[in-house]
Amino acid sequence: MPRFLTNEAEERLSALARSVLDSDRSCHDWDHTLRVKGTALRLGAQEGADLEVVAAAAILHDIARPQEMADQGRTDHAALGAIQAVEILAREGIGDDAFRQHVSACIRTHRFRNRTGEAPATIEAKVLFDADKLDSLGAIGLARAFHFAGKTGARVHNTPQEALAGNSYGREDSALREFLVKLQNVPGRLLTAAGRQIGTERLAFMRDFFARLDRECALP
Repeated sequence: MPRFLTNEAEERLSALARSVLDSDRSCHDWDHTLRVKGTALRLGAQEGADLEVVAAAAILHDIARPQEMADQGRTDHAALGAIQAVEILAREGIGDDAFRQHVSACIRTHRFRNRTGEAPATIEAKVLFDADKLDSLGAIGLARAFHFAGKTGARVHNTPQEALAGNSYGREDSALREFLVKLQNVPGRLLTAAGRQIGTERLAFMRDFFARLDRECALP
């Protein structure tokens, strides 16, 4: 098979994506992309995926996220990013049409709340999906959840009852609420054996953390 994603091509893609994502103030910045890429390559190697497709898709998977943030969610960053990825790869002279469309399909289906209903179909798409979701679990998942809660002014600690009775972006929209409403369900949605193993381990860590947080915050 021809090698499309040379070291030079990967550096160009990375520089382009970083220029777009470095100014992001959410948890989907360039650091997130680097983590997703590393995890995706790890999963891809275990699952026998095409690592060039995986790397290109990981680098570009959030390329349209700033647009979604700018218009408060009206844009589907996965759908727009899939289109932009084809344009970027073609402009940079990377890959043939089949390669570009494969990368595009991975990006189009990587989102947890997929608006199109299209599921990841290839092992490369499944690897990207899992890698992106795994970044919301474990220690990094906790860091991201508290980062978001702090930005919205939510409480550091609340009870499960208070958290579940709260509203999105409200005072009770704590890291615990994100865990109870979404994150604890993520491992069951993962699509690869390697991803599910990592997800199960990270979920256990999060459960232990919130149990300890409850103990430390318990009133006398």
